[in-house]
Amino acid sequence: MNPAVATRTPPRPRSALTAFTSTWASQIGITVAFCALWLGFIVLAPSTFLSDRIYLSFAQTTPYFGIVAMFLTMVIIAGDIDLSFPSEMALGMVGFVFTWQATGSVELGILAALGVGALAGLFNGLVVTYIGIPSLVVTIGTQFLFRGLTLVLVNGKSYALVTTSTAPSYQLLVGKLGGIIPMEFVGLLILAVVAWVLLNRHRLGQNAYVIGDNRLAAGLMGIPIRQTRILLFVLTGVAAALAGLMTSLQIVNFYPSMGDGFLLPTLAAVFVGGTSVFGGRGSVYGTFLGAFMIGAIQAGIVAVGLTDYYTNLFYGAIVLAAVSVHAMLQRRFE
Repeated sequence: MNPAVATRTPPRPRSALTAFTSTWASQIGITVAFCALWLGFIVLAPSTFLSDRIYLSFAQTTPYFGIVAMFLTMVIIAGDIDLSFPSEMALGMVGFVFTWQATGSVELGILAALGVGALAGLFNGLVVTYIGIPSLVVTIGTQFLFRGLTLVLVNGKSYALVTTSTAPSYQLLVGKLGGIIPMEFVGLLILAVVAWVLLNRHRLGQNAYVIGDNRLAAGLMGIPIRQTRILLFVLTGVAAALAGLMTSLQIVNFYPSMGDGFLLPTLAAVFVGGTSVFGGRGSVYGTFLGAFMIGAIQAGIVAVGLTDYYTNLFYGAIVLAAVSVHAMLQRRFE
């Protein structure tokens, strides 16, 4: 026997701290980035970021894209992407408006909107999985398709929703809990828990991770790849319709171009939150924090003395930086 081999020291086991940081590296990173960003804003604009009013504003506006971002995270983890959700927000509201005007019921209108969102997501999923076109191409196409359908159905007109404010469901979606906390934020928290459970404690999330990491292996393991991907598109469509409802009911008006400004903030929240553009990695926790980071950027830019024109510059830089970091980590992992 080779003496060098016989006397070789076995590798030391990893410490508990090393194992923890390795397992939760992405979540730790987004938490540190979140705290650093907030600390920077507090130092540079204390009068704004030490006031409770700015946080109530974040709690009301961030859910409009944060809700979609959490379910879009699951789609991207599975190796797909959905860029049609801004148009799904508007198309869902068409279902709401037509049903509400026909029946006078806000509740039926809400169900119709969610149903239209589910059908739009189902359409995306069927085209992607049965025809075999990459989801990026499909959802770019359906983004225009759904927007065009919205404009055709309402003939380009907007609709006032003032009379909906007396319905109990209106207060449930966009009212105030205890007269202080926006119900949009309450809904975001509830749906964050739902998305976390689906991703981490349900077979749907386990399948999404495996499919995104290695689709061939997922097929060999007997995972229903097609059904899983379709269901994830459906959930994103429902989330988009709900976000459209919240946005429209809050301003008590529906305009057919709504949702156009939500694409970049939503994607930025997902990728800043640690979700890999290559699939197989991501977390609802990271996207949740990422949404509030993105939601704070515009207010923070103005508060520190810069013009609002810098907003898109920062959004684009953040997305590019996040995707670049994940690309480097992916190569290192492989």
